[in-house]
Amino acid sequence: MLGITLEETRFYREAKEEGREQGLEQGIEQGREQEGRALILRQLNRRLFNRRVGTLPESITSRIADLSIEQIETLAEELLDFQSIADLEVWLENLPQED
Repeated sequence: MLGITLEETRFYREAKEEGREQGLEQGIEQGREQEGRALILRQLNRRLFNRRVGTLPESITSRIADLSIEQIETLAEELLDFQSIADLEVWLENLPQED
């Protein structure tokens, strides 16, 4: 009609930029969550195995991988009180389910 394509409109360019920004923010947040989980796993291994042979079982690492960022933050504080892997298992069992 006016010889303008959708891609040339201001609305399209602004919407595209907004989508890019949202995607970048989501990517950064996911990266932080992954880093947080990796740090927690290292801390748990050090706390519970203290340089002895052994690492967390896959069943526990997969459960930790499914935790929300809020649960990871809580675990970061709670793990300081753990004396054994049993303490971690009890903590995971008593964790409220998020909706």
